[in-house]
Amino acid sequence: MTPAQRTLVVTNDFPPRQGGIQTFVAALLERRPPESLVVLASRSPGWEAHDARLPYRVVRRPTGVLLPTPGTARAAAALAGEHGCDTAFFGAAAPLGLLAPALRAAGVRHLVGATHGHETGWVALPGARGLLRRIAGGLDVLTYISEYTRSRLAPALVGRTRLAQLSPGVDVDRFTPAADGAQVRRRHGLGEGPVVVCVSRLVPRKGQDVLVAAWPRVLARHPGAQLLLVGGGPLEADLRRAVAARGLERSVVLAGPVPPARLPEHYAAGDVFAMPCRTRRGGLDVEGLGMVYLEAAACGLPVVAGTSGGAPEAVRDGETGTVVGDPRDPAAVADAVTALLDDPARARALGAAGRAWVEQRWSWTTIAATFADLLTPPAR
Repeated sequence: MTPAQRTLVVTNDFPPRQGGIQTFVAALLERRPPESLVVLASRSPGWEAHDARLPYRVVRRPTGVLLPTPGTARAAAALAGEHGCDTAFFGAAAPLGLLAPALRAAGVRHLVGATHGHETGWVALPGARGLLRRIAGGLDVLTYISEYTRSRLAPALVGRTRLAQLSPGVDVDRFTPAADGAQVRRRHGLGEGPVVVCVSRLVPRKGQDVLVAAWPRVLARHPGAQLLLVGGGPLEADLRRAVAARGLERSVVLAGPVPPARLPEHYAAGDVFAMPCRTRRGGLDVEGLGMVYLEAAACGLPVVAGTSGGAPEAVRDGETGTVVGDPRDPAAVADAVTALLDDPARARALGAAGRAWVEQRWSWTTIAATFADLLTPPAR
């Protein structure tokens, strides 16, 4: 992309609102030349202060949810014309990719839309599948985050557009083995024994309930072990009841959600990372990739993963961690965790291998180069 060319980014998912898609989109834009970007987004609390710190222009529609309405279409087309945007990027193609015809009419000739994993549920439902096919037909490129999501999307979208992989990346300068978890250990009274950490939203798919059910088996072999659950969500009350019912209050800590800037120290508080994710609702509730595995690996931790969706792609089974064949089985999860706690030297070796793999395959340097290529319009 030459300096004179600009990309219009249309996204509902944008900071300061928190979430995986928001983080993904912001990280992609952070690595683009600021003069090449203009963003159209929704509003969320704190947006004025947030946008004032950005080096590129952000226009906020007066709504908490950006939808492909006629008003949004007019605003997007006006911005594209004002800034001479040759390219548009939809932070989440479904449903904002429906704006593609309006942007083409405004002179945008190359349109790229991203998917993030939940769209694999869309293709299982006739109405949503038809909408996704319509969206794909208006785009030049539709991205996917993992081979699993591609395998689900491709049969429904064959011939509609070009599919290309664009996975989230890891900031290897922030998520690093040098991160210090000592303060987190002190704050939560974790002591000097082994700590198993899980960083994720507290929802059934992520498997924290199975970790709690497995924990008595882990304690039978490692009485001084601690389980640190980081994150918030609708499963929290159930988890607290399960911890109390099993008498695990002294060895299971629910830390609640933490700001993104403090995530590295929470990973670093652990010796093993575990999130035995599982697919639910007949395949409608599935893990698209599992960035937490890669962030943990970047911090030098061996990981224990489940089999849901693209999660196994974020782990080299037996090299950077373990993929549990039945993540619903507390005994199987306990066996995977205790195997790593039993052999600290092997656990450290897996963590080191994970760090090297993330640096080579999943760093933002690699992902940013892919994004730049995808944004480049074909030669006229």
